[in-house]
Amino acid sequence: MPFLNPLRARSSKVLIVLHQENSTPGRVGQSLRRRGFNLDIRRPRFGDPLTTTMADHAGAVAFGGPMSANDSDAFVRREINWFDVPLREAAPCLGICLGAQMLARNLGADVRAHSDGYAEIGYYPLTATDEGKAFMKWPEKVYQWHREGFDLPTGAQLLTSGNPYHNQAFRVGPSAFGIQFHPEPTLAMMYRWTTHAAPRMQLPGAQGRRDHFAGRAIFDQAIQT
Repeated sequence: MPFLNPLRARSSKVLIVLHQENSTPGRVGQSLRRRGFNLDIRRPRFGDPLTTTMADHAGAVAFGGPMSANDSDAFVRREINWFDVPLREAAPCLGICLGAQMLARNLGADVRAHSDGYAEIGYYPLTATDEGKAFMKWPEKVYQWHREGFDLPTGAQLLTSGNPYHNQAFRVGPSAFGIQFHPEPTLAMMYRWTTHAAPRMQLPGAQGRRDHFAGRAIFDQAIQT
């Protein structure tokens, strides 16, 4: 996961922002631990404070969740505003799905549902831009679980695109990234998601449960490299 490469070695901690009581950072957390980092897990939805500086952290990863970056909940607004901290200090940060949408909102971009109501739930193709190709080799397809997308923030580099949601990955400055897709699910996480959120697989454009696991068997290895 090259998004994690800019992490600063001056601290052993990475800030992990989760949005559900029983969520885990999955394979992203496993990768960080293998690199020798400790995970400072915060759940602002349940009252955990976020940092006022990144001086004590090597970087931050904000994960997905069932809520919307357009929600009026106080914790959503606080987290969107919190992205000022890593952006101001040029600290490495990665937003995944909801986290990417919050980062985009912080930068003045809109987050909205597809005009035809499509969701991306399952494996969908990814196309790298020239800037994206220069950054890394991208998987052919990636795992998605969302029904809103983000506009490209002003000044951001688009790294990958897709269909029906065009903007899939962007970079802001030297070390801030937003990705619409999910590199983190373990197999157990995929079983939980496709069980507990099964009704969402009935949304327009979503794939059935069998296709999720068939896609994982074909495309998952490229996500891990």
